[in-house]
Amino acid sequence: MFESAELGHKIDKATYDLEVPKLREALLEAQMDLEKSSKFPVIILIGGLDGAGRGETVNLLNEWMDPRFIQTHGMGEPSDEELDRPMMWRFWRELPPKGRIGVFLGSWYTWPILNRVTGLTKAAELDQSMERAKRLEKMLTDEGALILKFWMHLSKDKQEKRLKLLEKNPQTRWRVTERDWKHFKLYDKFRAVHESVIRHTSTAEAPWTIVEGYDPHYRNLTVGKVILDAIRKRLDDADIKVTEVHAPPPLPSIDQLDILKVLDLTQKIDKKEFKAELEKYQGKLALLTREDKFKDITVIVMFEGNDAAGKGGAIRRITGALDARYYNIVPVAAPTEEERAQPYLWRFWRHIPRRGRVTIFDRSWYGRVLVERVEGFCSKVDWMRAYSEINDFEAQLVRHNIVVAKFWLAISKEEQLRRFNEREKIGFKRFKITEEDWRNRDKWAEYEQAVCDMVDRTSTEIAPWTLVEANDKNFARIKILKTLCKQIEAAMGKK
Repeated sequence: MFESAELGHKIDKATYDLEVPKLREALLEAQMDLEKSSKFPVIILIGGLDGAGRGETVNLLNEWMDPRFIQTHGMGEPSDEELDRPMMWRFWRELPPKGRIGVFLGSWYTWPILNRVTGLTKAAELDQSMERAKRLEKMLTDEGALILKFWMHLSKDKQEKRLKLLEKNPQTRWRVTERDWKHFKLYDKFRAVHESVIRHTSTAEAPWTIVEGYDPHYRNLTVGKVILDAIRKRLDDADIKVTEVHAPPPLPSIDQLDILKVLDLTQKIDKKEFKAELEKYQGKLALLTREDKFKDITVIVMFEGNDAAGKGGAIRRITGALDARYYNIVPVAAPTEEERAQPYLWRFWRHIPRRGRVTIFDRSWYGRVLVERVEGFCSKVDWMRAYSEINDFEAQLVRHNIVVAKFWLAISKEEQLRRFNEREKIGFKRFKITEEDWRNRDKWAEYEQAVCDMVDRTSTEIAPWTLVEANDKNFARIKILKTLCKQIEAAMGKK
Protein backbone atom coordinates (compact mmCIF):
# COMPACT_ATOMS: atom_id res chain seq x y z
CA MET A 1 0.00 0.00 0.00
CA PHE A 2 2.78 2.44 0.91
CA GLU A 3 5.18 1.35 -1.83
CA SER A 4 4.23 4.20 -4.17
CA ALA A 5 4.95 6.65 -1.36
CA GLU A 6 8.51 5.32 -0.96
CA LEU A 7 9.73 5.95 -4.49
CA GLY A 8 11.68 9.08 -3.65
CA HIS A 9 9.44 11.66 -5.38
CA LYS A 10 11.21 15.01 -5.60
CA ILE A 11 10.52 18.43 -7.06
CA ASP A 12 13.41 20.80 -7.65
CA LYS A 13 13.36 24.24 -6.07
CA ALA A 14 13.06 26.10 -9.37
CA THR A 15 9.91 24.19 -10.34
CA TYR A 16 8.53 24.60 -6.82
CA ASP A 17 9.11 28.36 -6.78
CA LEU A 18 7.41 28.63 -10.17
CA GLU A 19 4.31 26.61 -9.21
CA VAL A 20 3.64 27.85 -5.69
CA PRO A 21 2.40 31.39 -6.57
CA LYS A 22 -0.10 29.99 -9.09
CA LEU A 23 -1.28 27.35 -6.63
CA ARG A 24 -1.68 29.85 -3.80
CA GLU A 25 -3.71 32.18 -6.00
CA ALA A 26 -5.97 29.36 -7.13
CA LEU A 27 -6.42 28.09 -3.55
CA LEU A 28 -7.36 31.54 -2.29
CA GLU A 29 -9.85 31.97 -5.13
CA ALA A 30 -11.41 28.58 -4.37
CA GLN A 31 -11.54 29.42 -0.68
CA MET A 32 -13.32 32.72 -1.36
CA ASP A 33 -15.80 31.00 -3.66
CA LEU A 34 -16.42 28.38 -0.97
CA GLU A 35 -17.06 31.05 1.65
CA LYS A 36 -19.34 33.00 -0.67
CA SER A 37 -21.42 29.96 -1.62
CA SER A 38 -21.61 28.51 1.93
CA LYS A 39 -22.79 25.28 0.32
CA PHE A 40 -20.63 22.83 2.23
CA PRO A 41 -17.77 22.59 4.77
CA VAL A 42 -14.34 21.17 4.04
CA ILE A 43 -12.79 18.86 6.64
CA ILE A 44 -9.09 18.10 6.18
CA LEU A 45 -7.43 15.38 8.25
CA ILE A 46 -3.63 15.34 8.38
CA GLY A 47 -2.19 12.08 9.68
CA GLY A 48 1.00 10.12 9.27
CA LEU A 49 4.36 9.28 10.71
CA ASP A 50 6.44 11.40 13.04
CA GLY A 51 8.87 13.50 11.03
CA ALA A 52 6.85 13.24 7.80
CA GLY A 53 6.00 16.94 7.71
CA ARG A 54 2.49 17.00 9.11
CA GLY A 55 2.98 20.16 11.15
CA GLU A 56 4.86 21.96 8.38
CA THR A 57 2.07 21.14 5.93
CA VAL A 58 -0.60 22.49 8.25
CA ASN A 59 1.39 25.67 8.83
CA LEU A 60 1.80 26.13 5.10
CA LEU A 61 -1.92 25.70 4.44
CA ASN A 62 -2.59 28.50 6.92
CA GLU A 63 0.02 30.63 5.17
CA TRP A 64 -1.34 29.96 1.70
CA MET A 65 -5.01 30.53 2.52
CA ASP A 66 -7.06 33.24 4.23
CA PRO A 67 -6.84 32.58 8.00
CA ARG A 68 -10.30 34.12 8.55
CA PHE A 69 -11.98 31.15 6.91
CA ILE A 70 -9.77 28.27 8.00
CA GLN A 71 -9.78 26.72 11.48
CA THR A 72 -6.86 24.57 12.60
CA HIS A 73 -7.12 22.11 15.46
CA GLY A 74 -4.14 20.33 16.97
CA MET A 75 -5.75 17.32 18.59
CA GLY A 76 -3.21 16.27 21.18
CA GLU A 77 -3.81 14.61 24.53
CA PRO A 78 -7.49 14.96 25.46
CA SER A 79 -8.24 17.34 28.33
CA ASP A 80 -10.19 16.39 31.46
CA GLU A 81 -13.21 18.14 29.95
CA GLU A 82 -12.92 15.99 26.82
CA LEU A 83 -12.33 12.76 28.74
CA ASP A 84 -15.64 13.39 30.52
CA ARG A 85 -17.44 12.93 27.21
CA PRO A 86 -17.46 10.42 24.33
CA MET A 87 -14.21 10.30 22.35
CA MET A 88 -15.82 11.83 19.26
CA TRP A 89 -17.11 14.86 21.19
CA ARG A 90 -13.85 16.78 20.90
CA PHE A 91 -14.13 16.48 17.11
CA TRP A 92 -17.89 17.00 16.88
CA ARG A 93 -17.70 20.43 18.48
CA GLU A 94 -14.84 21.62 16.27
CA LEU A 95 -16.40 20.80 12.90
CA PRO A 96 -16.30 23.75 10.49
CA PRO A 97 -19.59 25.32 9.35
CA LYS A 98 -20.61 25.47 5.71
CA GLY A 99 -18.33 27.74 3.72
CA ARG A 100 -15.33 27.17 5.99
CA ILE A 101 -12.33 24.83 6.11
CA GLY A 102 -11.37 22.86 9.21
CA VAL A 103 -7.90 21.29 9.42
CA PHE A 104 -7.28 18.59 12.01
CA LEU A 105 -3.68 17.76 12.91
CA GLY A 106 -4.51 14.48 14.57
CA SER A 107 -7.95 13.00 14.12
CA TRP A 108 -10.42 10.35 15.26
CA TYR A 109 -7.88 7.81 13.97
CA THR A 110 -4.90 8.95 16.03
CA TRP A 111 -5.58 7.53 19.48
CA PRO A 112 -7.13 4.22 18.38
CA ILE A 113 -3.99 3.60 16.29
CA LEU A 114 -1.61 4.59 19.08
CA ASN A 115 -3.48 2.51 21.64
CA ARG A 116 -3.35 -0.53 19.38
CA VAL A 117 0.36 -0.19 18.58
CA THR A 118 1.29 0.20 22.25
CA GLY A 119 -0.85 -2.78 23.24
CA LEU A 120 -3.45 -0.89 25.26
CA THR A 121 -6.25 -2.27 23.09
CA LYS A 122 -6.92 -5.41 21.07
CA ALA A 123 -7.51 -5.73 17.34
CA ALA A 124 -11.27 -6.00 17.84
CA GLU A 125 -11.34 -2.65 19.66
CA LEU A 126 -9.41 -1.02 16.82
CA ASP A 127 -11.91 -2.49 14.33
CA GLN A 128 -14.80 -1.05 16.34
CA SER A 129 -13.14 2.37 16.41
CA MET A 130 -12.67 2.24 12.64
CA GLU A 131 -16.31 1.38 12.10
CA ARG A 132 -17.35 4.33 14.25
CA ALA A 133 -15.04 6.59 12.24
CA LYS A 134 -16.51 5.35 8.95
CA ARG A 135 -20.05 5.92 10.19
CA LEU A 136 -19.18 9.45 11.31
CA GLU A 137 -17.61 10.24 7.95
CA LYS A 138 -20.59 8.76 6.10
CA MET A 139 -22.96 10.94 8.12
CA LEU A 140 -20.85 14.06 7.51
CA THR A 141 -20.59 13.44 3.77
CA ASP A 142 -24.32 12.68 3.58
CA GLU A 143 -24.82 16.07 5.24
CA GLY A 144 -22.75 17.58 2.42
CA ALA A 145 -19.26 17.83 3.91
CA LEU A 146 -16.17 17.39 1.75
CA ILE A 147 -13.67 15.23 3.68
CA LEU A 148 -10.04 15.12 2.56
CA LYS A 149 -7.76 12.69 4.38
CA PHE A 150 -3.97 12.85 3.93
CA TRP A 151 -1.49 10.31 5.22
CA MET A 152 2.13 11.48 5.31
CA HIS A 153 4.37 8.45 4.87
CA LEU A 154 8.09 7.73 5.13
CA SER A 155 10.10 4.58 4.68
CA LYS A 156 11.87 3.42 7.84
CA ASP A 157 15.26 4.60 6.55
CA LYS A 158 13.91 7.99 5.54
CA GLN A 159 12.09 8.47 8.83
CA GLU A 160 15.32 7.88 10.73
CA LYS A 161 17.21 10.20 8.37
CA ARG A 162 14.53 12.87 8.65
CA LEU A 163 14.45 12.77 12.45
CA LYS A 164 18.25 13.02 12.64
CA LEU A 165 18.24 15.92 10.17
CA LEU A 166 15.66 17.82 12.22
CA GLU A 167 17.51 17.05 15.43
CA LYS A 168 20.82 18.29 14.02
CA ASN A 169 19.44 21.72 13.06
CA PRO A 170 19.20 24.05 16.11
CA GLN A 171 16.14 25.72 14.57
CA THR A 172 14.19 22.48 14.21
CA ARG A 173 15.62 20.43 17.07
CA TRP A 174 12.57 21.16 19.23
CA ARG A 175 10.38 19.22 16.81
CA VAL A 176 12.01 15.89 17.67
CA THR A 177 11.10 14.46 21.05
CA GLU A 178 11.86 11.33 23.03
CA ARG A 179 8.37 10.17 22.06
CA ASP A 180 9.27 10.39 18.35
CA TRP A 181 12.26 8.07 18.81
CA LYS A 182 10.18 5.70 20.92
CA HIS A 183 7.66 5.51 18.09
CA PHE A 184 10.46 4.98 15.57
CA LYS A 185 11.46 1.80 17.40
CA LEU A 186 7.90 0.60 16.82
CA TYR A 187 7.99 1.47 13.10
CA ASP A 188 7.04 -2.00 11.86
CA LYS A 189 4.07 -2.20 14.23
CA PHE A 190 2.92 1.26 13.24
CA ARG A 191 3.19 0.40 9.58
CA ALA A 192 1.10 -2.77 9.97
CA VAL A 193 -1.63 -0.95 11.88
CA HIS A 194 -1.55 2.03 9.52
CA GLU A 195 -2.00 -0.22 6.50
CA SER A 196 -4.95 -1.97 8.11
CA VAL A 197 -6.62 1.30 9.11
CA ILE A 198 -6.14 2.97 5.72
CA ARG A 199 -7.31 -0.11 3.84
CA HIS A 200 -10.53 -0.33 5.87
CA THR A 201 -11.35 3.39 6.07
CA SER A 202 -10.51 4.59 2.57
CA THR A 203 -14.08 4.85 1.30
CA ALA A 204 -15.71 6.30 -1.79
CA GLU A 205 -17.02 9.19 0.31
CA ALA A 206 -13.75 9.88 2.15
CA PRO A 207 -10.68 8.24 0.56
CA TRP A 208 -7.17 8.53 1.91
CA THR A 209 -4.47 10.27 -0.12
CA ILE A 210 -1.03 8.84 0.75
CA VAL A 211 1.74 11.38 0.32
CA GLU A 212 5.47 10.77 0.54
CA GLY A 213 6.65 13.14 3.24
CA TYR A 214 10.41 13.26 2.80
CA ASP A 215 10.69 15.99 0.15
CA PRO A 216 8.80 19.10 1.37
CA HIS A 217 8.41 20.52 -2.13
CA TYR A 218 6.68 17.39 -3.41
CA ARG A 219 4.60 17.05 -0.24
CA ASN A 220 3.39 20.64 -0.21
CA LEU A 221 2.47 20.81 -3.88
CA THR A 222 0.73 17.42 -3.77
CA VAL A 223 -1.44 18.34 -0.78
CA GLY A 224 -2.23 21.80 -2.13
CA LYS A 225 -3.25 20.48 -5.56
CA VAL A 226 -5.46 17.73 -4.12
CA ILE A 227 -7.25 20.27 -1.92
CA LEU A 228 -7.67 22.72 -4.79
CA ASP A 229 -8.99 20.11 -7.21
CA ALA A 230 -11.44 18.68 -4.68
CA ILE A 231 -12.87 22.05 -3.61
CA ARG A 232 -13.13 23.31 -7.17
CA LYS A 233 -14.85 20.14 -8.36
CA ARG A 234 -17.35 20.23 -5.50
CA LEU A 235 -18.07 23.93 -6.10
CA ASP A 236 -18.79 23.17 -9.73
CA ASP A 237 -21.11 20.32 -8.65
CA ALA A 238 -22.57 22.12 -5.60
CA ASP A 239 -26.05 22.27 -7.07
CA ILE A 240 -26.19 18.47 -7.23
CA LYS A 241 -27.29 17.00 -3.90
CA VAL A 242 -25.01 14.05 -3.35
CA THR A 243 -27.50 12.04 -1.29
CA GLU A 244 -30.51 12.59 -3.55
CA VAL A 245 -31.05 8.98 -4.53
CA HIS A 246 -34.03 6.68 -4.46
CA ALA A 247 -34.96 5.56 -0.94
CA PRO A 248 -37.21 2.58 -0.33
CA PRO A 249 -40.26 3.13 1.88
CA PRO A 250 -39.93 2.26 5.58
CA LEU A 251 -40.69 -1.36 6.31
CA PRO A 252 -43.87 -1.99 8.31
CA SER A 253 -43.48 -2.36 12.06
CA ILE A 254 -42.41 -5.77 13.28
CA ASP A 255 -45.57 -6.45 15.26
CA GLN A 256 -47.95 -4.65 12.87
CA LEU A 257 -49.23 -2.55 15.77
CA ASP A 258 -49.79 1.20 16.04
CA ILE A 259 -48.06 1.33 19.38
CA LEU A 260 -49.68 4.62 20.42
CA LYS A 261 -53.17 3.19 20.00
CA VAL A 262 -52.55 0.36 22.45
CA LEU A 263 -51.62 2.74 25.29
CA ASP A 264 -54.16 2.97 28.11
CA LEU A 265 -54.61 6.73 28.35
CA THR A 266 -57.29 6.39 31.05
CA GLN A 267 -54.73 5.65 33.77
CA LYS A 268 -54.93 8.16 36.62
CA ILE A 269 -53.62 8.86 40.07
CA ASP A 270 -55.58 10.75 42.73
CA LYS A 271 -54.19 13.92 44.27
CA LYS A 272 -53.43 12.39 47.66
CA GLU A 273 -51.46 9.51 46.17
CA PHE A 274 -49.75 11.85 43.74
CA LYS A 275 -48.51 14.08 46.54
CA ALA A 276 -47.05 11.12 48.44
CA GLU A 277 -45.47 9.57 45.34
CA LEU A 278 -44.05 12.89 44.22
CA GLU A 279 -42.37 13.43 47.57
CA LYS A 280 -41.04 9.85 47.53
CA TYR A 281 -39.52 9.88 44.04
CA GLN A 282 -38.26 13.45 44.09
CA GLY A 283 -36.53 12.57 47.35
CA LYS A 284 -35.10 9.41 45.81
CA LEU A 285 -33.84 11.30 42.76
CA ALA A 286 -32.30 13.96 44.99
CA LEU A 287 -30.40 11.35 47.03
CA LEU A 288 -29.24 9.40 43.95
CA THR A 289 -27.76 12.47 42.30
CA ARG A 290 -25.91 13.41 45.48
CA GLU A 291 -24.21 10.04 45.95
CA ASP A 292 -20.49 9.72 45.24
CA LYS A 293 -21.20 7.09 42.54
CA PHE A 294 -23.19 9.66 40.58
CA LYS A 295 -19.96 11.53 39.87
CA ASP A 296 -18.96 8.65 37.56
CA ILE A 297 -22.00 8.84 35.29
CA THR A 298 -23.80 11.40 33.15
CA VAL A 299 -27.53 11.68 32.61
CA ILE A 300 -29.30 12.91 29.51
CA VAL A 301 -33.08 13.15 29.78
CA MET A 302 -34.93 13.76 26.56
CA PHE A 303 -38.60 14.69 26.14
CA GLU A 304 -40.73 14.38 23.05
CA GLY A 305 -44.50 14.20 22.81
CA ASN A 306 -47.70 15.62 21.46
CA ASP A 307 -48.13 19.38 21.73
CA ALA A 308 -49.62 20.21 25.16
CA ALA A 309 -48.74 16.76 26.51
CA GLY A 310 -47.12 18.20 29.65
CA LYS A 311 -43.40 18.12 28.90
CA GLY A 312 -42.73 21.38 30.74
CA GLY A 313 -44.53 20.25 33.88
CA ALA A 314 -42.66 16.95 33.89
CA ILE A 315 -39.33 18.75 33.53
CA ARG A 316 -40.14 21.00 36.48
CA ARG A 317 -40.83 17.96 38.69
CA ILE A 318 -37.39 16.57 37.81
CA THR A 319 -35.47 19.80 38.33
CA GLY A 320 -37.28 20.31 41.63
CA ALA A 321 -35.21 17.41 42.97
CA LEU A 322 -31.85 18.43 41.48
CA ASP A 323 -29.04 20.74 42.58
CA ALA A 324 -29.30 23.74 40.25
CA ARG A 325 -25.51 23.81 39.87
CA TYR A 326 -25.43 20.44 38.14
CA TYR A 327 -28.24 20.43 35.61
CA ASN A 328 -29.00 22.23 32.38
CA ILE A 329 -32.22 22.50 30.38
CA VAL A 330 -31.92 22.79 26.60
CA PRO A 331 -35.13 24.01 24.94
CA VAL A 332 -35.05 23.03 21.29
CA ALA A 333 -36.69 25.27 18.71
CA ALA A 334 -36.12 25.79 14.99
CA PRO A 335 -32.39 25.75 14.20
CA THR A 336 -30.55 29.06 14.05
CA GLU A 337 -28.42 30.18 11.10
CA GLU A 338 -25.32 28.97 12.96
CA GLU A 339 -26.93 25.56 13.53
CA ARG A 340 -28.14 25.21 9.93
CA ALA A 341 -24.51 25.55 8.82
CA GLN A 342 -23.65 22.33 10.68
CA PRO A 343 -24.84 18.69 10.62
CA TYR A 344 -28.27 18.38 12.25
CA LEU A 345 -26.83 16.57 15.30
CA TRP A 346 -24.26 19.31 15.97
CA ARG A 347 -26.56 21.48 18.08
CA PHE A 348 -27.10 18.50 20.38
CA TRP A 349 -23.50 17.29 20.35
CA ARG A 350 -22.31 20.53 21.91
CA HIS A 351 -24.69 20.22 24.87
CA ILE A 352 -23.48 16.81 26.08
CA PRO A 353 -22.75 17.31 29.78
CA ARG A 354 -19.74 16.33 31.86
CA ARG A 355 -19.78 13.47 34.36
CA GLY A 356 -21.89 14.04 37.46
CA ARG A 357 -24.31 16.31 35.61
CA VAL A 358 -27.77 16.16 34.08
CA THR A 359 -28.91 17.73 30.81
CA ILE A 360 -32.60 17.81 29.92
CA PHE A 361 -33.65 18.28 26.30
CA ASP A 362 -37.13 19.73 25.74
CA ARG A 363 -37.46 18.31 22.21
CA SER A 364 -34.43 16.67 20.68
CA TRP A 365 -32.52 15.17 17.76
CA TYR A 366 -35.66 13.18 16.96
CA GLY A 367 -37.00 16.27 15.24
CA ARG A 368 -35.28 14.95 12.11
CA VAL A 369 -37.63 11.93 11.98
CA LEU A 370 -40.69 13.76 13.32
CA VAL A 371 -41.32 17.41 12.42
CA GLU A 372 -38.71 17.55 9.63
CA ARG A 373 -40.14 14.38 8.11
CA VAL A 374 -43.79 15.37 8.37
CA GLU A 375 -43.32 19.01 7.34
CA GLY A 376 -40.95 18.17 4.49
CA PHE A 377 -38.04 20.17 5.94
CA CYS A 378 -35.64 17.44 4.83
CA SER A 379 -35.69 14.83 2.08
CA LYS A 380 -36.90 11.28 2.53
CA VAL A 381 -33.32 10.08 2.16
CA ASP A 382 -32.25 12.37 5.02
CA TRP A 383 -34.82 11.22 7.56
CA MET A 384 -34.51 7.58 6.53
CA ARG A 385 -30.77 7.53 7.23
CA ALA A 386 -31.30 9.43 10.49
CA TYR A 387 -32.58 6.34 12.31
CA SER A 388 -29.21 4.57 12.12
CA GLU A 389 -27.30 7.82 12.74
CA ILE A 390 -29.30 8.47 15.89
CA ASN A 391 -28.86 4.90 17.12
CA ASP A 392 -25.12 5.20 16.55
CA PHE A 393 -24.99 8.54 18.40
CA GLU A 394 -26.87 7.13 21.38
CA ALA A 395 -24.69 4.00 21.41
CA GLN A 396 -21.62 6.23 21.74
CA LEU A 397 -23.25 8.04 24.65
CA VAL A 398 -24.14 4.83 26.48
CA ARG A 399 -20.68 3.37 25.81
CA HIS A 400 -19.29 6.36 27.73
CA ASN A 401 -21.44 5.58 30.79
CA ILE A 402 -24.13 8.13 29.92
CA VAL A 403 -27.71 7.35 30.91
CA VAL A 404 -30.01 8.15 27.98
CA ALA A 405 -33.59 8.45 29.26
CA LYS A 406 -36.06 9.01 26.40
CA PHE A 407 -39.69 9.87 27.11
CA TRP A 408 -42.59 10.17 24.67
CA LEU A 409 -45.61 11.83 26.31
CA ALA A 410 -48.81 10.68 24.62
CA ILE A 411 -52.27 12.22 24.93
CA SER A 412 -55.46 11.64 23.00
CA LYS A 413 -56.60 13.97 20.27
CA GLU A 414 -59.62 14.93 22.39
CA GLU A 415 -57.48 15.75 25.44
CA GLN A 416 -55.18 17.86 23.29
CA LEU A 417 -58.13 19.89 22.01
CA ARG A 418 -59.35 20.45 25.58
CA ARG A 419 -55.91 21.69 26.63
CA PHE A 420 -55.57 23.93 23.57
CA ASN A 421 -58.91 25.58 24.33
CA GLU A 422 -57.95 25.97 27.99
CA ARG A 423 -54.70 27.65 27.06
CA GLU A 424 -56.44 30.15 24.81
CA LYS A 425 -58.81 31.15 27.63
CA ILE A 426 -56.33 31.49 30.50
CA GLY A 427 -54.12 34.55 30.33
CA PHE A 428 -50.94 33.10 31.85
CA LYS A 429 -51.20 30.01 29.62
CA ARG A 430 -51.94 31.82 26.37
CA PHE A 431 -48.27 32.06 25.43
CA LYS A 432 -48.14 28.25 25.28
CA ILE A 433 -50.47 27.98 22.28
CA THR A 434 -49.40 29.02 18.78
CA GLU A 435 -50.70 28.77 15.24
CA GLU A 436 -48.08 26.10 14.66
CA ASP A 437 -49.70 23.92 17.34
CA TRP A 438 -53.00 24.07 15.47
CA ARG A 439 -51.26 23.27 12.15
CA ASN A 440 -49.56 20.27 13.71
CA ARG A 441 -52.92 19.06 14.98
CA ASP A 442 -54.22 18.98 11.40
CA LYS A 443 -51.49 16.44 10.66
CA TRP A 444 -52.24 14.18 13.62
CA ALA A 445 -52.24 10.97 11.55
CA GLU A 446 -48.93 11.77 9.83
CA TYR A 447 -47.26 12.54 13.16
CA GLU A 448 -48.70 9.37 14.69
CA GLN A 449 -47.18 7.27 11.90
CA ALA A 450 -43.84 9.06 12.28
CA VAL A 451 -43.82 8.39 16.04
CA CYS A 452 -44.57 4.69 15.55
CA ASP A 453 -41.75 4.38 13.00
CA MET A 454 -39.42 6.25 15.35
CA VAL A 455 -40.14 3.98 18.32
CA ASP A 456 -39.86 0.84 16.18
CA ARG A 457 -36.46 1.84 14.82
CA THR A 458 -34.81 3.66 17.72
CA SER A 459 -36.05 1.96 20.90
CA THR A 460 -32.92 -0.08 21.53
CA GLU A 461 -31.87 -2.24 24.45
CA ILE A 462 -29.32 0.34 25.57
CA ALA A 463 -31.51 3.42 24.94
CA PRO A 464 -35.18 2.37 25.07
CA TRP A 465 -38.14 4.66 24.69
CA THR A 466 -40.49 5.04 27.64
CA LEU A 467 -44.01 5.75 26.38
CA VAL A 468 -45.87 7.80 28.97
CA GLU A 469 -49.66 7.86 29.17
CA ALA A 470 -50.13 11.58 29.78
CA ASN A 471 -53.86 12.29 29.67
CA ASP A 472 -53.51 12.55 33.45
CA LYS A 473 -50.55 14.85 34.06
CA ASN A 474 -49.90 13.60 37.58
CA PHE A 475 -49.81 9.96 36.47
CA ALA A 476 -47.30 10.92 33.76
CA ARG A 477 -45.06 12.84 36.18
CA ILE A 478 -44.81 9.93 38.61
CA LYS A 479 -44.10 7.41 35.84
CA ILE A 480 -41.31 9.62 34.52
CA LEU A 481 -39.70 10.09 37.95
CA LYS A 482 -39.92 6.35 38.71
CA THR A 483 -38.36 5.43 35.37
CA LEU A 484 -35.58 7.98 35.68
CA CYS A 485 -34.66 6.79 39.18
CA LYS A 486 -34.62 3.19 37.99
CA GLN A 487 -32.30 3.99 35.07
CA ILE A 488 -29.89 5.95 37.26
CA GLU A 489 -29.85 3.13 39.82
CA ALA A 490 -29.01 0.63 37.11
CA ALA A 491 -26.13 2.80 35.86
CA MET A 492 -24.78 3.12 39.40
CA GLY A 493 -24.89 -0.64 39.89
CA LYS A 494 -27.76 -0.59 42.36
CA LYS A 495 -30.40 -3.32 42.41
